[in-house]
Amino acid sequence: MIKVVGLGPGSKEALTLGTIEVLKSTKKVYLRTEKHPTVEDLKGFNIEFETFDKKYDSMNSFDEVYDSIARDIIGKYKEIGDVVYAVPGHPLVAEKSVNNLIRLCEESSIELKIYPAVSFVDAMIESLKIDPIDGIKIIDAFDIKNQVLDKRLGTIVTQVYNGFIASEVKLALLEYYGDEEEIYFVRAAGVEGLESIRKIKLYELDRQPDIDYLTSIFIPKNLNNTKDFYDLLSIMEKLRGENGCPWDREQGHDSLKKYLIEESYEVLEAIDEKDDDALIEELGDVLLQVVFHAQIGKEEGFFNINDVIKGICNKMIERHPHVFGKLQVNSSDQVLYNWDKIKKEEKGYTSYTEELKHVAKTLPSLIRAEKIQKKAAKVGFDWKRVEDALNKVLEEFYEVKDVYKNNNREKILEELGDLIFSVVNVARFLDIDPENALNYTIDKFINRFEYIERSAKNIGVKIEEMTLDEMDQLWEKAKKTN
Repeated sequence: MIKVVGLGPGSKEALTLGTIEVLKSTKKVYLRTEKHPTVEDLKGFNIEFETFDKKYDSMNSFDEVYDSIARDIIGKYKEIGDVVYAVPGHPLVAEKSVNNLIRLCEESSIELKIYPAVSFVDAMIESLKIDPIDGIKIIDAFDIKNQVLDKRLGTIVTQVYNGFIASEVKLALLEYYGDEEEIYFVRAAGVEGLESIRKIKLYELDRQPDIDYLTSIFIPKNLNNTKDFYDLLSIMEKLRGENGCPWDREQGHDSLKKYLIEESYEVLEAIDEKDDDALIEELGDVLLQVVFHAQIGKEEGFFNINDVIKGICNKMIERHPHVFGKLQVNSSDQVLYNWDKIKKEEKGYTSYTEELKHVAKTLPSLIRAEKIQKKAAKVGFDWKRVEDALNKVLEEFYEVKDVYKNNNREKILEELGDLIFSVVNVARFLDIDPENALNYTIDKFINRFEYIERSAKNIGVKIEEMTLDEMDQLWEKAKKTN
């Protein structure tokens, strides 16, 4: 049998009688590490042991060390029979080597018995005088980047072994908490003479001089220290609730459509202006619209925010087989090709026309035209050269000239549409976003018109009283400055 015992958090008093008896009665005792205060007490009991400390220096990662230790224990058992494996704290609390050992014993049908012990969590709860019923989250420092932090729970981060790990932990926590957040630095919890508990600012974590293998930190529950996604969901639910905002309660999916469009364009403006503060604000407004629609879906019983998140997560995984699967790609073009192929399969398109029809009609017409043209070009329906596209612009221009004087409004609309569509084609060939190009010209027009109006005011003339020739002269001057 393989017996696994815990040596407690470090104090002699935390060693159980059962653990001492097992250690004394078994000839072969293996310790994961000798770096633990209780080891001196074991020597006092004349308990002989071997350790696996050398593995920490000879291997590249802790995962590799813990897997190797577990396999060695299995090998020792098969070679000599009953063995004891002793670990700091409780065998089932933050002890990866024991988890590996349990799995290997199950695979090999080897009997394994775990003896309970006082864990470092018990010691921290006692030393900090906290009640776990209020909620405790325990995080391994080595896994902190994969964890979701939550101000609604007290959080223990264990195995903060050294300054480098403390720095990594600090950086991960700073993505959620403020740098002035008060945390508890805890070293050797429950070990008389060694225990040190002090309140520090989060930014000071990696500056502590006594960080070692006995170090953990505790972040108290504090609902007021930051705002997170769950706060936004709660705010929206309250706004839509019985005692919420009358306007918010009146809204539905249809009435909100224009706001989503407006907020999206304000994001684009913030990007164009390279204004990070504005971008933060405008992205928040877009996120609010997403949450708003999700709350309405929840109230109607059709979907909620979790469905939205699950859907986009699944889509991103399925559309990126080169990241989440085994597909190999060598360029962005291959990524886009695979994306379109997967999308067609998902949507069940059976023809290219179906794909064209599913380009959203609610898109701005220049963007929709460009998307349609790009999709048609993928099957070869496209001009060979930009000169061909430019000639098409001339052709459509003359067709507009042929019809603009008659009263056939439908024909004029058709020919003007053809002209604009052909101009979009030229923009696409030149890799110019037609929306950006037109907006650039609009802004330029406004700036030049401002010059005309300001010049007229400077000479004491009302712009509406100026002749077109006079305005044209000022326009030409404006062109030289704008």
